[in-house]
Amino acid sequence: MTSIIKVNTIQDAGGNALLTSNGSGTITTNNIGGQNTPAFSTYINANQTLTDNTDTKANYDTEAYDTNSAYDVSNKRFTVPSGEGGKYFFYARGRFYNNSDQSQYVIAIRKNNSEIAKRYIYSGGTTTKIFNSVYYYSYDISCNVVLSASDYIEVFVKADDVSGNTVEYQGGTVHSEFSGYKLIGV
Repeated sequence: MTSIIKVNTIQDAGGNALLTSNGSGTITTNNIGGQNTPAFSTYINANQTLTDNTDTKANYDTEAYDTNSAYDVSNKRFTVPSGEGGKYFFYARGRFYNNSDQSQYVIAIRKNNSEIAKRYIYSGGTTTKIFNSVYYYSYDISCNVVLSASDYIEVFVKADDVSGNTVEYQGGTVHSEFSGYKLIGV
């Protein structure tokens, strides 16, 4: 004997929808875990020239996805939507390149313009030049942080080249990315 219960919504005692189905097999959970949203992923579309030894906001100007429209491409920042405070995970990856092998690079994640994670990298002058006398350095950083509605997160980068050469933060989906999502169950 087989039993089948068919419903499109399961509600709690207060009438709040906990689980809904669209009738085609897609299930949406509400307030019972399972959704790491808001979530976003962005990247730099074109190379960004950096001013030597100057903190510069990374130009993550293209969205791969943004579940809550919380990433603003004009301001290059994620802002926590109303009612979405909590614990978040953020990740940034970037690739610097120039024609000198003696440079210091910095990548930092900022909350409301205050650094919450920072990574220094010194090339040290021992690398081998790759591709037309250009040096490439790829680095990443991640952090967990507690956020409230309207808090914002940005990524800043800096390159200090001992020779004063131009350094670029490389664009493209495989080189420079900034992403994040709300953690559940913590």
